Amino acid sequence: MNLIELQSSEAAALPCALDEMASRLAALSHPARLRILRHLSGRGACCCKEVVEQLDLAQSTVSQHLKVLVDAGLVRFSPERQRSRYTVNIEEVARLSRALSGYLDDCGATSCCD
Repeated sequence: MNLIELQSSEAAALPCALDEMASRLAALSHPARLRILRHLSGRGACCCKEVVEQLDLAQSTVSQHLKVLVDAGLVRFSPERQRSRYTVNIEEVARLSRALSGYLDDCGATSCCD
């Protein structure tokens, strides 16, 4: 069972679900990765060079950040002849959004002083 299949209160009880959510959130913890994800979300598939040109970052920096996003499952990598393409994994981004929202809703709904 993964984070996506759990209700937020169930996710709070399972360390593996929280670990999965934390890992994906860690991948989004750098401003450059957030910018890259936003850039990719507004397009179809992009190559690294297109991201470099749009965001004015070094190619090595973009490559490193793309790898983190791919490893977290938030971006898909498709090798194509001379230019590999990257796309947002819309399903996984949406799942993370729902899981985080539910988790934070649960945290805000409980009171330690009741």
